[in-house]
Amino acid sequence: MSASKLTGALAIAKSRGMDAPSSTSTLPLDSITDRIEGDSRPLNPAHVEELASSIAIVGLIAPIAVDNQGRLLAGGHRRAAILLLREKDPDTYTQQFPNGQVPIRRYDFDSTIDTDKALAIEASENEKRRDYTPAEVRVIADRLRAAGYRDAPGKPKKGEKALRPALELIIGKSIRQVRRYLNDLPDALIESDKQNQDKQTRSDVLVLNRALISLQKWATLAGAYEHPGKATKDLQSHVGRMIQDIEDAIAELENEQKS
Repeated sequence: MSASKLTGALAIAKSRGMDAPSSTSTLPLDSITDRIEGDSRPLNPAHVEELASSIAIVGLIAPIAVDNQGRLLAGGHRRAAILLLREKDPDTYTQQFPNGQVPIRRYDFDSTIDTDKALAIEASENEKRRDYTPAEVRVIADRLRAAGYRDAPGKPKKGEKALRPALELIIGKSIRQVRRYLNDLPDALIESDKQNQDKQTRSDVLVLNRALISLQKWATLAGAYEHPGKATKDLQSHVGRMIQDIEDAIAELENEQKS
């Protein structure tokens, strides 16, 4: 599913007013079932493995969102990571999830009946993340360091893993934000740095949006040709991929700005 469709779902959700989760509790891992329509984005195996490694150390930070029947709404990578942890390291899995109980946020509706709401909640859940204080981030970082994660430039040595990307996955914040927290800057400097980065991000998004509009106009005009030649067809294919890449880049920048 394209970034623009998820963004549209989120806009609709905000205009209608999102239902708050009715409860935050736990659910057996095997009771969290698949979405009826499947994931809006395919699982990234490398992402799943990295999450499984971090969950083994710090546990599940963000609960998995489900509907009132236990169907997955948001957190497909987290669920896959927990399944992988159970398969590869059952002892650690049992320590982190006693009796196989996984933290969940339950929404009081049936996603098979209200599919639009399910998509909107997926977009909303993926957009919003709890705000961690610098002190909380540093505590998580210390636990990762003790487990062999490396916080230094360059490629990690054998047996080591990069700390900052792991923190980005765990707390849902950008590498830039993680760096600010780990540098132990005063809050005023952290906020000033973030404002400067936000200005640059807004500028980048503006440029990308202008390029996107131009490409979309060309694609619309080219699509009106009755008998396009091979060169035009090839260019249409390239432009289509460019449009998707730009949409993804805009969504990534906007999410990073929210972090």
